[in-house]
Amino acid sequence: DLEVVEKRILKTSKLLKSGSKEAKAEVEVLQKIKACLDDGKPVRQAELTEDELALTNDMNLLTLKPTLYVANVAEDEAATAQDDNEFVQRVKEYAAKENAEVIAISARVESEIAELDEEEAKEYLETIGLEESGLDRLIKAAFKLLGLLTFLTAGPDEVRAWTIRNGTVAPKAAGKIHSDIERGFIRA
Repeated sequence: DLEVVEKRILKTSKLLKSGSKEAKAEVEVLQKIKACLDDGKPVRQAELTEDELALTNDMNLLTLKPTLYVANVAEDEAATAQDDNEFVQRVKEYAAKENAEVIAISARVESEIAELDEEEAKEYLETIGLEESGLDRLIKAAFKLLGLLTFLTAGPDEVRAWTIRNGTVAPKAAGKIHSDIERGFIRA
């Protein structure tokens, strides 16, 4: 990220000489990002405004991407580790500094669930005090972190899940299926 930002500063500084107001604003944002990176912090911690973030969209900075930490815990802690485990708490404290999310799962429990059929897996989860598998919680946490949601369509030929950004209006969501549906959208 630092290399990308430094190259962009050089490129934008050349435009700045022509008196471009956009270039001036971009250089200011880039300097703010560079300072954050020089301090060894991810760009997520730079506290950029929406307008400043818009200037960085085409740069695809890795440390600006949302982060999800997955903590592996012991099998007997699978149900309570999210709140009780001291190591998970340490990871949460670290993640909070980076504006990141944390989820605790037990890899051993997940491997055992993978070998069971659906009914047995459900019973096993109940016996250890879990409502859903770690994989399901991981998927939900990832969707939440990325600002995504799923809607379903069903017909005689297929049932399908569609992924859209949270807050997408119904006509736009319908356009995800087919542009004709978006144009002819009446109501949901």
